[in-house]
Amino acid sequence: MDWQAHRHDWPHAERSRFVEAGGVRWHVQQAGHQGPKVLLIHGTGASGHTWRDLLWPLAQHAQVWVVDLPGHGFSSLATGQGMSMSGMASSVHALMQTLEVAVDVFIGHSAGAAIAARMVVDHRLTPQAMIGINPAWLPLPGLAGLLFPPTAKLLALTSYVPQWFAKQASSPGMLDKLLESTGSLLDDQGKSLYAKLVADPEHAQGALKMMAAWDLTVGPSMLRQLRCLVHILVGDNDRAVPPAQAQQALALLSNGRLERWSGYGHLVHEEAPMKCVTFLHEVASLRSQ
Repeated sequence: MDWQAHRHDWPHAERSRFVEAGGVRWHVQQAGHQGPKVLLIHGTGASGHTWRDLLWPLAQHAQVWVVDLPGHGFSSLATGQGMSMSGMASSVHALMQTLEVAVDVFIGHSAGAAIAARMVVDHRLTPQAMIGINPAWLPLPGLAGLLFPPTAKLLALTSYVPQWFAKQASSPGMLDKLLESTGSLLDDQGKSLYAKLVADPEHAQGALKMMAAWDLTVGPSMLRQLRCLVHILVGDNDRAVPPAQAQQALALLSNGRLERWSGYGHLVHEEAPMKCVTFLHEVASLRSQ
């Protein structure tokens, strides 16, 4: 996406900067000057905007970093295996090393939670806590899990597909259908920001390449290796990641806790940002005990 074209109405643009690390030009936002160091990682097809209503409230008591993943939002596309889970985890790790930030708390949404877990396991990090919001840690069940990666790979390799997808997503009613598939109800600002994302061919390409490179068959093994406190927040209306997977993930964790909220979907942190902030502060208080 073109930063100059969108910066005037992008959330917290005044906190934005661009950083070269791990072969990626990253769009990064930072707020807060004291307290634990917190990293927020969004999921596939989103961007750092998804945390817009949590950034400043969390920054009252923490130092908070928000990133656009490679190929998403305003960050450049990664090459080679850089769009895979382990590739993204390595790239994010390189970014935080460049920023000289040792993360205390990882907060990941959907696939962002998988990247956070992979980063901790692969690089032997010892965060105080990890929070997965509707985490995509395990393979999708049934036929969807078998067909999803090959289909995404085929689409990502077809040069005209990102342009076609962006055009289709911009058509009346299509965005509503995409958001409806999450089980969440967003406000007008949220809808407007996703409309800008899905209408951009570069962003569409990044999301498709990420899906094409994704492999969650390693999820169970990865979760068994986590030793930090892992808190799972699940919206029972999630239509993207089956809520039942949260209980499966909990059984694989050595130190996990599960919180279920009724009436919310996959984008629960956008539907109820202040409720999420309160929850995250409670998790932070658990860390100090």
